[in-house]
Amino acid sequence: MDKSVEDETTADLARIADEMEVWDGSAGADSVPAAEQGRMAALARKLGRSLGRGAKDGAVGLVDRLMAAAPRIKVRDVATLRAHHPDARSAEELADRIAAAGARASGAVGAGAGAAAMMPVPAAMPVEIAAELLAVASVEFKMIAELYEAYGQPAQGNAKQRALAYLSVWSERRGLDVASPATILALSKTAGLRTALRKRLTRAGVRKLPSLAPLMVGAAAGAYVNRRDTAKLAAEIRRDLRERRPSDPSYWLTARPDPDEP
Repeated sequence: MDKSVEDETTADLARIADEMEVWDGSAGADSVPAAEQGRMAALARKLGRSLGRGAKDGAVGLVDRLMAAAPRIKVRDVATLRAHHPDARSAEELADRIAAAGARASGAVGAGAGAAAMMPVPAAMPVEIAAELLAVASVEFKMIAELYEAYGQPAQGNAKQRALAYLSVWSERRGLDVASPATILALSKTAGLRTALRKRLTRAGVRKLPSLAPLMVGAAAGAYVNRRDTAKLAAEIRRDLRERRPSDPSYWLTARPDPDEP
């Protein structure tokens, strides 16, 4: 792929993931678009155009783009999350907000892609589906990473190692223990991860194919399917995270936004 196109795609995915903060209400008032769904749809369409200019096709090319984008996706640490959600009095309440925002943002992507699929441009549909797959993956990546922060179990290592760890969680749909250096080292082996990501994206793409049928397209259908799937993913990750202790037992108090909070 042309380097400029690759950089544009990576930046588009990072921007789409950042939109999750709009949907959880933590973005400033001047950052919230008048029509949030339209903004997310516009970002997804822009991503589709950059994908269409790329040289790589298929799941392998999508994996490359997702892996390139992941380290650039902004992940809020628990202190920032608590500052954005001062009314969240426990890890569970904070995780509720993160999961709900992820589901809403994913639904917005699905609404935009579903509306695009209704247009009489069959040749463009595969690109639209590819763009939706990557956009949803980016939103879910951010959601997963911030759920780990909320439960006090953030991945260790540098930005690339942490990104690989959270991509592994996304590909396996379960809350892996990413807090230990040994786990990070194991998950940093990208050959196996590439295969897992390719299979996950391929399965997700196959599941999208029925949406091309005339009676199953549209913004409402796309939004519903994505919201449901992302909410289910969040529930699965949270179930596993609850079974482990935080890396630092005092992390919640240490990160409190209000020094006078009991």
